[in-house]
Amino acid sequence: MYDVIISGAGPAGSKCAEILAKSGFNVALIEKDTSWRKPCGGAVNSRIFKYYPQLRRMDFHRINGIKIYSADFHNFEYRWRDIMDYSLHVDRLKFDNFLRDIAVDAGAELFDNNLSYDFITKENSRIGIKTKISSGIQEYKGKIIIIADGMSSKLARKSGLKKQWKIEEIGNAKCAIMEGENNLDKEVMSLFFKSYKGYGWLFPLEDNKFNMGCGIIGEDNLKYNLNQIYREFWNDPNIKKFFPKKNYRKIWEGAYPLPSQGVLEKSLYGDNIMLIGDIAGFVSPISGEGICASVVSGKVAAETAINALEKEDVSKQTLKNYKFNPTIKKISRGFKLTLSLVDFCFENQGQNLSKMFKIAEYDDDFREKLVNMFLFSEAPSKDFIMKLKSEK
Repeated sequence: MYDVIISGAGPAGSKCAEILAKSGFNVALIEKDTSWRKPCGGAVNSRIFKYYPQLRRMDFHRINGIKIYSADFHNFEYRWRDIMDYSLHVDRLKFDNFLRDIAVDAGAELFDNNLSYDFITKENSRIGIKTKISSGIQEYKGKIIIIADGMSSKLARKSGLKKQWKIEEIGNAKCAIMEGENNLDKEVMSLFFKSYKGYGWLFPLEDNKFNMGCGIIGEDNLKYNLNQIYREFWNDPNIKKFFPKKNYRKIWEGAYPLPSQGVLEKSLYGDNIMLIGDIAGFVSPISGEGICASVVSGKVAAETAINALEKEDVSKQTLKNYKFNPTIKKISRGFKLTLSLVDFCFENQGQNLSKMFKIAEYDDDFREKLVNMFLFSEAPSKDFIMKLKSEK
């Protein structure tokens, strides 16, 4: 019997497990495969250091600039060396295992190669989870169950909190870690927005390595083939100028879905259960960055669980504090406002994004808010939106 069972040992699950274990609770951290690399661009903004100061000692690639291209290749660039803290580009395999190790060092018990697939129930109440392992079925019992196992979570659907994803609720992306001589500015992350709802990216890594990929958002998943736009992105002459050689070594490649509608506020909690990370929608609708928001969701869920366990009340009446936590509400509100800008950005075959960049060239306040929206998923202010819509 554990105090808390966490299904999924990504950034959200690991942070949740760390905080609970540090507080003296027995935590089972369930992971399907610690050798699996989550397909992801791997960009992490500087706010991560608030939750993981240990990352400053690691050799992850440091970023001090961003360059964003509209569909017509009008671009906006911002550099922040000596202005604010650096961001990171990480390999998710190394990064996720680093966070897991911190949780284990704090006292969480990690169970690898366990695929969560169902709940253990008693008298119509959830009392644990069942996992598939190489030798058969394993059972884990606990007072609180936290689901952090991503978009494909079987537990989330069986909990009744989350129905099957609709196509307009997701984005689909494909990426690769490549190696070879390139002309990328090693301090700058580059985003390439398209005339359809989607974008590509080029993120430099160490030793001539880089992460490249692209994605489609919402209903445009029905109109475009991901593999085709992935090939077109890599072969685009505007992209090829960064890569003077003909042959590049593909170290790894993968595809993945991600939520595109912001935090799923109606699906966050129930009796003795909470959803965190990707499965709960903690991903920015405009940039696709979700690591920091997911870590925050794990932190708040842990604090909510601690309060519930101390009160010996794990009902949804107590766990609702997770949803109504001021930080979670701020993230939810910010993603809602950002989502309202997504359609606008892609209208007129992406011309509205060019409009944003042109305003940013002469308006310092607008430029700062634009950078914060893309880097830190901050909600656009009313002044920002009014300026954007009034500009001819």
